[in-house]
Amino acid sequence: MAKKKRDEVDSEPHALSHSNGGSHEKRKKKKNKKIEEEQKKKKLLVDDDDVITTPTVSIALPGSIIDNTQSFELATRLAGQIARAATIFRIDEVVVFDNQGKSPDDLHVTTVDTSDENESGTAFLIRILKYLETPQYLRKTLFPKHNSLRFVGLLPPLDAPHHLRKHEWAPYREGVTVMQQPPIPGNTYVDVGLSKNVVIDQVLEPGTRVTVAMGTDRKLDDQPLQVVSSSKPKEEAGMYWGYKVRYAPNISSVLKGCPYKGGYDYLIGTSEHGQIVRSSELDLPSFRHLLIAFGGVAGLEECIEEDKNLKGKDPREVFSTYLNICPNQGSRTIRSEEAVFICLQYFQEPIDRVLQSSK
Repeated sequence: MAKKKRDEVDSEPHALSHSNGGSHEKRKKKKNKKIEEEQKKKKLLVDDDDVITTPTVSIALPGSIIDNTQSFELATRLAGQIARAATIFRIDEVVVFDNQGKSPDDLHVTTVDTSDENESGTAFLIRILKYLETPQYLRKTLFPKHNSLRFVGLLPPLDAPHHLRKHEWAPYREGVTVMQQPPIPGNTYVDVGLSKNVVIDQVLEPGTRVTVAMGTDRKLDDQPLQVVSSSKPKEEAGMYWGYKVRYAPNISSVLKGCPYKGGYDYLIGTSEHGQIVRSSELDLPSFRHLLIAFGGVAGLEECIEEDKNLKGKDPREVFSTYLNICPNQGSRTIRSEEAVFICLQYFQEPIDRVLQSSK
């Protein structure tokens, strides 16, 4: 009996130890879960399309417009005009689609190709648009030498607000993470185009583009700065912060693949066969995410007909509004790069009216 009691007493510390161990494991799991959640939140700031709260305007156009140019230099100039138009009119997203009914499996083909051979018109346009939108001090890191980029030096700069000079200070700057060893574990060095790299308060893979909140203090010390959503400059300060570029294998994927939460809530198609309405008389409804689509040489009608998901549909069934922006034109054709400028100027006043009324 005494032996049994002694055994029971001896076993109690073990039971207590096991209990403490379980409690320690729970605390450890809870801590790890908290770290994971924080990392997920921070990751959203790098890939942040879902968290955008301000209204956005997107344009979509076919990559085939490049195929009709007579030389590499002219193709580059055309892409440069699209980039200039998107920047001048503060476009948030440019979608480049194939107007042949390609499979969604081709989605990444045109965005990760780093070979130096001539590429398709769609891939070429995407590469030039992305290159021009990127601040000049980040291009060497983010864009390896490529055959398609050989004439970009001829293009006028976008001179967008996020394309800051070395001597300029702003509340936000675009940067790219580098391999330099940070002073404190858990931090990362970022090249933001200033005289020295800055430190951010999280660990990211080298070569990741980020938006950094610089604050008002112009000191460049090793105090960690914060990575924010790329939509933050627009939401907080009303600053235009460039456009995103997206690839879609066909016109239906343009509409279904919207990166914003809730999708596009108003779709505008442009065509010489569309309805004629003066810009001053066009009343757009309140929108969160507006999309304006342009066709290729044969117009949006051909793009819809080539898409097996939309084949046989009338464009007026596909779009909320189908408009002829430039009636009574003097030329038999309006080139795509001309159409983008004409349309975005046409829509500027109606869009501004909607944005002002929603404030």
